[in-house]
Amino acid sequence: MFRILFKIGYGVLVSLPKEIIELLGISKVTDVSIELDRENKRIIIQPAKQPIAGSISEDFSRQVADFIEEYRPALEALANNAL
Repeated sequence: MFRILFKIGYGVLVSLPKEIIELLGISKVTDVSIELDRENKRIIIQPAKQPIAGSISEDFSRQVADFIEEYRPALEALANNAL
């Protein structure tokens, strides 16, 4: 499965397909834990065991998702030229 990375501020965003979100039983506002497996060059993303302090609100998460959906073609074009 291939995904496009989007530059957002000083970070990079990767969207997860609906099938994976449903399989993991998470929602758009679920806190996740991200780990780097340096030896195997893998990123491991899993639901966080406890809420992350200062995590984003559901409203903000919805706004970001709406923005990405509305501007997806432009974001993909930018990502293809930026990486």
